[in-house]
Amino acid sequence: MADDDAELRRLRWRCRRGMRELDQLFERYLDREWRKSPTSERARFLELLATEDDKLWHWFMGHEVPPDAGLHALVERIRALPP
Repeated sequence: MADDDAELRRLRWRCRRGMRELDQLFERYLDREWRKSPTSERARFLELLATEDDKLWHWFMGHEVPPDAGLHALVERIRALPP
C-alpha cells in the first residue's frame, strides 16, 4: 500500500503540465480510475504522460485523434469522466 501511495505521488507530479485543463483531466483519472485500472491501461496512461503537451492539448480538446487506437480510447475515457 505504501508503494502504491508513493507511485501515485510520483504520477501526480508527472501530471502537472502547466495547463490547468490537462492537469485536471489527468488528476481526475488518477483519483478515480488508476487504482482499479488494468496494467495495459496503466501503460497507456504512462504513454500519455510521456507525450508532448501540444499533442495532448489537441487530443483532449478533440481537434486531433491520437494515431494509436488504444491511446485514443483512453483519451476518450478520460474526457468522459465527470468533473
